[in-house]
Order: sequence, then C-alpha cells, then structure tokens
Amino acid sequence: MHRPYNFCAGPAALPEAVLTRAAGEMLDWHGTGMSFMEMSHRSGEVVSTVEAAESSLRRLLGIGDEFAVLFVQGGATSQFAGVPMNLGGVGKPFAYVNTGQWSAKAMAEASRYGDVVEVAAASKELPCAIPEQESWASADDAAYLHFTPNETIDGIEFHWVPESQAPVVADMSSTLLSRPIAVDDFDVIYAGAQKNIGPAGLVILIVRRELYGRTLSSCPSMMNWEVTDKAGSMLNTPPTYSIYLAGLVFEWLEAQGGLAAMAERNRKKATSLYAAIDESGFYGNPVAVADRSWMNVPFTLADAELDKVFLKEAETAGLLNLKGHRSVGGMRASIYNAIPQAAVDALVEFMQDFERKHA
Repeated sequence: MHRPYNFCAGPAALPEAVLTRAAGEMLDWHGTGMSFMEMSHRSGEVVSTVEAAESSLRRLLGIGDEFAVLFVQGGATSQFAGVPMNLGGVGKPFAYVNTGQWSAKAMAEASRYGDVVEVAAASKELPCAIPEQESWASADDAAYLHFTPNETIDGIEFHWVPESQAPVVADMSSTLLSRPIAVDDFDVIYAGAQKNIGPAGLVILIVRRELYGRTLSSCPSMMNWEVTDKAGSMLNTPPTYSIYLAGLVFEWLEAQGGLAAMAERNRKKATSLYAAIDESGFYGNPVAVADRSWMNVPFTLADAELDKVFLKEAETAGLLNLKGHRSVGGMRASIYNAIPQAAVDALVEFMQDFERKHA
C-alpha cells in the first residue's frame, strides 16, 4: 500500500525519503538526545546545519558569491512588502507584470510604498497568454521590474526571463528548484518553501548584494535584507526546523541527479497530463500552450455539475487535493518535484475512466 497521492498546491507533498529520515531523527538528532527543533539556534549544530543547507542550495543553483542566500520567515507574501521596502529608496516607480492573482497581490501591496506601474498583463480572454515583451511598456527607468514566473492559481508560466535595465525581481515560489535556472539573469529571487523546498513559513531569498543601500528609511530591521545578511539569517530566532527540512530536500535533490534530472522528470509529468487533457473532449485547460505551467495544471470538466462527483471519486481512488482554487473553480493538479510519475499516471488513468463513465 502506497500513501495517497497529494496534488495540493501548498503546503505540498514532500519526498517520502525526506519525511522518513526526519521521522527517524525526530527524538534524537545525531546522538544529541534532543530533537533538532529543541536546539538553540546559536548552537554549533544548528549553525553548521544552516550553513550546510546554504552550501547545498548554492551548488544546486550555481549561486555565486555576489548573491546573498537568506533564510527568512513570513511566507513569500511578506516579500510583497519586502521588495519595495528594500529597493524603493531610489525614488523611482515600481514596475510589475500582472499575469495572475499572485502578481496582482504583489502589486497591490507595493502600492503602499510608492508608485506602481503595470507594464504588461496576461490576456483575460481564453486561452490566457503572456504578451510578448515587445508589447510591454518600458521598465528601464523603474526601481525594479517584478514578475511571477509561475502563477500557482492560474497555471500560467514564463518559459523565458524578461530583459530590463532595471533590477529583475522574481517571485519563484512555485517553480524554484523544479529545473535549472541562470541565477545571473535575476537580481532578486524569493520563494515560499511550501512547494518544492520544505514546510510552510520559510522563505528563500537570493539577493544581488550590490543592490544594498536602496532601502526605504521606514524599512524595519527585520525586513532589511542587508541587515539579515550580516546576521547570517539569524537576526532573530529563524525557523530552524524548516531550514533543517529544506536542507534534507536539497540533499535529496542532489542525490536524484540535481536540477537537470528534475527538469526531465517534471517535463515528462506535465507533458503526459496535458496530453490527457488535450486529447479529450471532456477536459479543458484555459492557458495558451506556450505559457502552460509545469507545476500547476488547472483543468475543467465539460459539465461543471460533475465537479463534486469527480473530486469525491478521486479521493476514494487516493488522489487528493485536486479542487481548483476557490477563485477560479474547476480542478488543479500541482505536480511538484515530490510527485512521482506514477501519481500522474494514476491521475490520467482515473480521468480517462471518469470520462468513459460520465461523458
């Protein structure tokens, strides 16, 4: 008997090998007689674990010394304010690309700290699509250009990085570590952990250090990236257990062959699920093919009255958390790193069987 397959958008499934190891170390971490979550964040054991997690992440992504790697609290949503507070002190407007609900929320929060300019937006008509950059308003004179590479709710994904003279900021919460990226193409990357990294509450920040000094005078010390960097992510008590678990995930990723290997797995999973949708007259996807997400696959049924039946039968079959976000309805399968191909195959088989019974 395998565990049910969890397609939740976040908090999401973690690799079973990581959960098993963490369970084995829960009461007695490395012979200390304590759980890791009981240990002082100033202890040598915790400090070395945090440093090891950072080193592993730097290897996975090829992060150079010109970038700081920060482990902070608050969820990625906290950085909707953190970005303008740390980069808004130059007196320029903030440029945003609005491709879905999370980028819209980021824009709304940033407007509390300065002038926001929407340089481009995804089309509202189906299929939803990201406009080519040639049609965007210029962001070169902005304090920064912010975009959301993958919209978790809407299932829209950039498969390219915008070019800009302004610093490029990316909310990569639902796509970081799903494939290799060129970190040098970005100036700030932030990501909530609860998709491909670890438990909810932890945020990974990758910041080009030359951007320090652009902070609003009103920025609290706890939100100040430079201050956090100088404190080694320990300005206060950090989420130590979440960092420990993230470190185990980083180790697991390296053991799987790194991000190139994960990219191949994730591409295959997404391809097989989209094929099942496209080859059916019963299911549909609202996103243009070129802009479809690898991580979050929304789909609708031909008859919305069958949604509840689909979800109930799917749960009985051990396929959990397929309900679409409350704001858009329908279904959504989140197929992050920890979701195996077998889970996608089981979902496809269920969808085909459900169509035969209800079409």
